[in-house]
Amino acid sequence: MAEKEALDIVVLAGGISHERDISLRSGRRVADGLNALGHRVALRDPDASLLGFLNESRPDVVWPALHGASGEDGALRGLLELTGVPFVGSRADASRLAWSKPAAKTVIERAGVSTPRSVTLPQETFRELGAGSVLETVLRGLSLPVVVKPAQGGSAQGVTIVDTAEELPRAMVDAYTYSDVALIEQKVDGIEVSVAVVDTGDGPSALPAVEIEPVEGAYTFDARYNAGETRFYVPARLDEGVTAAVAAAAVTAHRALGLRHLSRIDLIVDAAGTPWFLEANVLPGLTETSIMPQAITASGQEPRDVYAALALAAIADA
Repeated sequence: MAEKEALDIVVLAGGISHERDISLRSGRRVADGLNALGHRVALRDPDASLLGFLNESRPDVVWPALHGASGEDGALRGLLELTGVPFVGSRADASRLAWSKPAAKTVIERAGVSTPRSVTLPQETFRELGAGSVLETVLRGLSLPVVVKPAQGGSAQGVTIVDTAEELPRAMVDAYTYSDVALIEQKVDGIEVSVAVVDTGDGPSALPAVEIEPVEGAYTFDARYNAGETRFYVPARLDEGVTAAVAAAAVTAHRALGLRHLSRIDLIVDAAGTPWFLEANVLPGLTETSIMPQAITASGQEPRDVYAALALAAIADA
């Protein structure tokens, strides 16, 4: 790479969320890839010195590889907007919307994509109305099995598949460990797929869908990040029509939420071939076992080339 083409890039990784270790792994892979292309890369934790560093050094672009609240709830992105330094990924307003699973579901449903029936319950609801009556109402209105998850967060932390009424109270406690608000969804049986959406300047496009098949049980935190615990099929084993419907649903979700540059849209495809939206991720995992790098490779591209193209797109969008 010629000297004039090299960019000064700050990759942010770490943070203080429950997903710090995963973020560090993602950030290292992004930084290594950009370094290999000849860019000048600084890998930094988002600590008390970060904003001063950005204001003084004025890098060409910031590449956030931060998972969890510290990177995906919109707060840091709002501050990055105020610095005026270009950054990869969705802006603060879209990040806040996607970070709230109940809000995202509402937006996506209005855009015409199916999403499982659900109820959103802040912890205060149990204190006000009584845990017993609340859970009885849930079980009458939503047939088992259901999925209980934190209303914010990622990497399947605090997520429980509930098959019996006796399991529901514990599942609520687990969800509230990660968020003050829990989402209870009707479980949709089918094929779990994730679709990475990338936009480097020509509009968002879906990469090949990745089919997820845990070796045992559900696609848990450990199954996501420990090699050998999940089978991935890239592209997903879907017929042509369903593949097209899945890609269209992912791009629709990306657009409806106002996301930018990259996202990962998680869906379930039922027996009829209907894609059901589960959640959107403004910063997909980029580790050695993550879905987005697999999808990039399946599309015939190198992950590092896509990461560099996203950096250039961020600069163009500034």
